[in-house]
Amino acid sequence: MQKLGRLTKIDDLRDIWQNEAGDFTPWLAAEENITLLGDTIGLELEVEGQEQNVGPFRADILCKDTANNNWVLIENQLERTDHNHLGQLLTYAAGLEAVTIVWVAQRFTDEHRAALDWLNEKTDDDVNFFGLEIELWKIGDSDIAPKFNIISKPNDWSRTIKTTVEKAEISETKKMQHNYWSTFRNFVEESGSFIKCQKPLPQHWTNISIGRSNFYLVVRMNTRDKQIGIYLNVAGPEKKSYYKILENKYKNHIEQQIGMPIDWRELPDAKESHLEIYFEADPGDQNDWIRQHQWLKDNLELFHRVLQPIIKNLDLAELDEIEKASE
Repeated sequence: MQKLGRLTKIDDLRDIWQNEAGDFTPWLAAEENITLLGDTIGLELEVEGQEQNVGPFRADILCKDTANNNWVLIENQLERTDHNHLGQLLTYAAGLEAVTIVWVAQRFTDEHRAALDWLNEKTDDDVNFFGLEIELWKIGDSDIAPKFNIISKPNDWSRTIKTTVEKAEISETKKMQHNYWSTFRNFVEESGSFIKCQKPLPQHWTNISIGRSNFYLVVRMNTRDKQIGIYLNVAGPEKKSYYKILENKYKNHIEQQIGMPIDWRELPDAKESHLEIYFEADPGDQNDWIRQHQWLKDNLELFHRVLQPIIKNLDLAELDEIEKASE
């Protein structure tokens, strides 16, 4: 019979991190640890900085949600939650638009858990609150492993419906769009895919993170033209330069790996540039959704595998190489 080890919990986080700002925050901001936190709440995060000013307070860690470039602020504690940190969270929410706030602590009191649940219920869809408890475990003499447990999170379905009803935007088309993306997200999750879908919204598109701010994949539907599609969105102040690098240096490689025609659209007068593939299908035909969602999932995974390593390592210095080669 195989011998199994026994899990041992580290009861006091300060046995590992003596100081909150000097030890715990830098550990949490490291790429592998912020990835673990992001995986727990279903976001891909890119750290923008530590101890960033937000109004009269300083946020422990400031991140971008790479699927939509929205701010994600992280407050962490080595003890149980307190009123002071709750006040800071409210200040952050008031000072920023489209923000997700993550409160990490060793233990949440019942009243602070209830406060986050209440905030998620009462605030609009642009502000989201997560409460996470962190635990440390080991087996025998193994390395210590962290584990995040979700204590409070937004209720995606109820908040989406509430917002659209309040804005008098709900219609049969909006209901269909919300149902389409809800069904698609369930399909992706049940398949065990590595793709992380955003919460479904009543609109004709949904974003998928590719691991770097100002770059993300977009899945879209078009009921009028009976078409669905996937495109890489290149945005931000350097979008023209990055698009030029992709088209001039990586186009042949990308097209060979994708294995189907790609529509390269620089859109010089717009805020974005796109690399898109299409599929003829009617999103309004619910009986065809399984086929459509299978195509979307398979090609999202393909786009992500081909483009993610390229996007992650893009450097504006490559533009100089391209320009010198063309002289």
